[in-house]
Amino acid sequence: MFSPSRRFVFPGALSPPYLCCSKPKDQFDNLEKHTQWGIDVLEKYIKFVKERTEIELSYAKQLRNLSKKYQPKKNSKEEEEYRYTSTKAFLATLNEMNDYAGQHEVISENMTSLITGELTRYVQELKQERKSHFHDGRKAQQHIETCWKQLEASKRRFERDCKEADRAQQYFEKMDADINVTKADVEKARQQAQLRHQMAEDSKAEYCSTLQKFNSEQHDHYYTHIPNIFQKIQEMEERRIVRIGESMKTFAEVDRQVIPIIGKCLDEITKAAESIDHKNDSQMVIEAFKSGFEPPGDVDFEDFTQPMKRTVSESSLSNSRGDGKSEPKFGGKSKGKLWPFIKKNKLSLKLGAGPEDFSNLPPEQRRKKLQQKVDELNKDIQKEMDQRDALTKMKDVYIKNPQMGDPASVDHRLAELGQNIEKLRLEVQKFEGWLAEVEGRLPMRTEQARRQSGLYEAQNTSAVNSCAQDRESSPDGSYTEEQSQETEMKVPATDFDDEFDDEEPLPTIGTCKALYTFEGQNEGTISVAEGEMLYVIEEDKGDGWTRIRRNEDEEGYVPTSYVEVYLDKNAKDVYKSLQKISE
Repeated sequence: MFSPSRRFVFPGALSPPYLCCSKPKDQFDNLEKHTQWGIDVLEKYIKFVKERTEIELSYAKQLRNLSKKYQPKKNSKEEEEYRYTSTKAFLATLNEMNDYAGQHEVISENMTSLITGELTRYVQELKQERKSHFHDGRKAQQHIETCWKQLEASKRRFERDCKEADRAQQYFEKMDADINVTKADVEKARQQAQLRHQMAEDSKAEYCSTLQKFNSEQHDHYYTHIPNIFQKIQEMEERRIVRIGESMKTFAEVDRQVIPIIGKCLDEITKAAESIDHKNDSQMVIEAFKSGFEPPGDVDFEDFTQPMKRTVSESSLSNSRGDGKSEPKFGGKSKGKLWPFIKKNKLSLKLGAGPEDFSNLPPEQRRKKLQQKVDELNKDIQKEMDQRDALTKMKDVYIKNPQMGDPASVDHRLAELGQNIEKLRLEVQKFEGWLAEVEGRLPMRTEQARRQSGLYEAQNTSAVNSCAQDRESSPDGSYTEEQSQETEMKVPATDFDDEFDDEEPLPTIGTCKALYTFEGQNEGTISVAEGEMLYVIEEDKGDGWTRIRRNEDEEGYVPTSYVEVYLDKNAKDVYKSLQKISE
């Protein structure tokens, strides 16, 4: 039985755990803010590098566009100007700037792959790791809070049972002291007091067990779990700091790697600048523009005191051939000339194009142009021949292996190539004739060479007929030595223009059928379609061209191989008679 004076003593009041754990909880919040700030700094640096790469790409693109803008256009006069050392140096500078731009593209690519891409992946991993650490921290906090709540519940239950046991003991003592209470009531009160006392003892044991468990959990929480989590967060943060430092080193190293190549580009620009030779450029200008003419002699004094006797110096330019012959006078006025090559082709000026044989140029310039034209035509012939050879081989393959294709399918194309080659060879012969004339290998231009020079391409049909009676005059009106003497001895320029206007059109001497389509792109030619019927007004004279007429206003020349001619015998005889009369 309990002693009446016995009282239960509560354990000392436990300090609330957050008196000591409130600091780690607060530090968790601070660390969470700090680590988030670290990730924000890393993302800000990634954004900085990304914008740098965009700037590098934009700069490289602008440099490439700048280089392309000032590159010479192909097949243009500007491209010819790049043969001088100064312009070659400029072209080399443009090429090096293109390479210079390429290095900035390399910077952008390396920064994107080595910094932006790597850091972006690292940030994702860092966020996952941070989330895991703080999840463990929150889990540990929740666990210790749960243990504390269990301890509080056990303590309150023990406190309640102790109070109940104390009240039951006091009630028993009161009943035991009262003489009016029956023995059964006293016994009942005693049993109730003992029951409450046992419940208090059980609650005490449970409270002690819970307290020991909490103290153990609290010790592990503050001395093991939380320090481990803090250590992991610290290591994570230190790795982040190291990583951003390494990225900054890479940022500088990427630039440093291209410095030698950029320096090489600048060295090449300097080398190109040092290769400029002003003497060589001057000599090239002289070679390009020298005319080949001899300077004029002194102008002799003309004595006007002796009527009708005006002497002309044989060394002056009033006589274009310098042979001492006096110049005929028309209308009482002298028609002296300065430089022979400044006489212009009237018809060419009217048509807006220069003569095909470049006769409007000085001899040296004309020779260069003709040689260039011959080279271009030879290249075109070689290209056409290569195509023909390839098609011939293909045809042979088709003949040996009919399942691969029809041999007749390439015949039409082979015929076209043969016609093209023949046309180009005629053009080469024509320009070689003019070139030989310029170089002095031919004494004068022949009838056929003049016909091939574009007599019918540079003039309209009425002009052709007016010139038919004077074969020795130049068809394009440009300067030649024969023309400078003969045209001035025959008729004045006004009479020559009248003959162009008064000439009657030639009569038709037959008809023809176009075998192939021909695009007449040169002056004096006419376009025809395959199968078209036309009138023949002048047959082929051996130069490969036939003159035809579509209607009163449309006539010109076509290749003889492109048409099938049906001559009217009577008309042909009349035409030959007229030719003999004109001769």
